[in-house]
Amino acid sequence: MQTLPPPPPYTPSTTKQTKPSPLYQIVLSKQARNQHNLTPESLLYENKTRTREQPILRKPRRTNPIIWCGAILCLVFSLLLIFFGIATLIIFVAIKPKTPVFDTPAASLSVIYFNSPEFLNGDLIFLANFSNPNKKMNVKFEYLYFELYFSESLIATQVVQPFGQNPGEARLVSVHMLSSLVYLPPNHALELQKMEQRNRVMYNIRGTFRVRVKMGLFHYSYWLHGKCQIEMTSPPTGVLIAHSCRTKR
Repeated sequence: MQTLPPPPPYTPSTTKQTKPSPLYQIVLSKQARNQHNLTPESLLYENKTRTREQPILRKPRRTNPIIWCGAILCLVFSLLLIFFGIATLIIFVAIKPKTPVFDTPAASLSVIYFNSPEFLNGDLIFLANFSNPNKKMNVKFEYLYFELYFSESLIATQVVQPFGQNPGEARLVSVHMLSSLVYLPPNHALELQKMEQRNRVMYNIRGTFRVRVKMGLFHYSYWLHGKCQIEMTSPPTGVLIAHSCRTKR
């Protein structure tokens, strides 16, 4: 019996090894060099950059109760202001408040004389008539101040006591204007002497008043200005013969 020859020894087939391209080798060498050249400072900067890029989520804080109380109080105060503003507007439209009126229905001039050509002495009394044309509002004159002028020169002042008026009420107040050694410019002094000789003396009365108006629970104040031009006969029995007055806020 013939024996079979042994099988030939196994030799692995040689596989074809691919050689990396020169460009790939350059990229790998650069990456290796960069990793080798990293310093601790650059590593720390890189870590910080990565940390900054990652979003930080925090738990929402609870609002302080004091802030809530302040916000509620501000809201209530704003609503009250709006309410009172609308209520005041409605009352104004319904009542239609009117301005009190100042007038001078009577006056008497008893003295005009000069101690020297430029120093005047005079005595004038006039009736100030205040009327409240409103039918549903009380008014109070808290401050009353009068000035007496000849031309543009102030020759006397007077303050009157405050008083109140009911709706539709009129009030007469006697005001005494006394001039004592009041300086007048020469041209004004000469003009007054000529008027006295002609039996026609003209003065200007200016009044400044602070008025307070009351409407139930509501009240407000404002300034009122009155101006009257009066023409009188000469003293000692000078009487009012003409006048014109106006009142404005």
